[in-house]
Amino acid sequence: MMMMNQRAEFSMLLALVVLSAICEVGLCRYGIVTIKRLGGGADFQGPRNSPEIETLARFAVDEHNKKDNGLLVFGRVLKVKEQVVSGKLYHLTLEAIDAGKKKIYEAKVWVKPWMNFKQLQEFKHASDNAPFTSANLAVMRDGLGWQEVPTQDPEVREAADHAVKAISRISNSIYPYQLLEVLRAKAEVLKDLVKYNLFLKLKRDIYEEKFEVEVQKTLNGKFVLKLMKHSTPDM
Repeated sequence: MMMMNQRAEFSMLLALVVLSAICEVGLCRYGIVTIKRLGGGADFQGPRNSPEIETLARFAVDEHNKKDNGLLVFGRVLKVKEQVVSGKLYHLTLEAIDAGKKKIYEAKVWVKPWMNFKQLQEFKHASDNAPFTSANLAVMRDGLGWQEVPTQDPEVREAADHAVKAISRISNSIYPYQLLEVLRAKAEVLKDLVKYNLFLKLKRDIYEEKFEVEVQKTLNGKFVLKLMKHSTPDM
């Protein structure tokens, strides 16, 4: 009887191990293995144009070309995030040339350095994403001057929140400003930063006020308020 119980416990343990392993693997467009995500991605701490990151981006383009018989030519890396998995999963936003035109792509590359393992998990055109996101702003707008962007975009909202906090500090009032609405948003991409020109409707105590602000976002992700004035937008 004891022997049967031990065998049953062993069988259950083996089943759990197998089930756990199945949860870690599956099917992937670019290979037979995909990975279970263990945590959210974070901004890559090193330079995005480092040899390491550029090698991964070129690898992603090459693997995509092999799989889809494509002719994309790697251009540059625009944004990098890394995610800790069994190894690391790199989320790359990159520029590549397709038939003479610059386009933006997003790729995910899984790396296990100790096994000399590298696999492309995903590669897609940035416009395949349903909503507009400012992660791709730098490529889509590069060199085109000020461009209208959605007021509900996450980075626009983050820039607006920074501006409101800065205005509250500058006003030195006992009543802090509150953001009611982003009335209009524009963005301009330069070599080392992104500039946001925003018309904001704010509230302080019982009063509503409108401000025009310019907020800059540097390469390291820091927001800086550069311009602030009362203004009524030309609607």
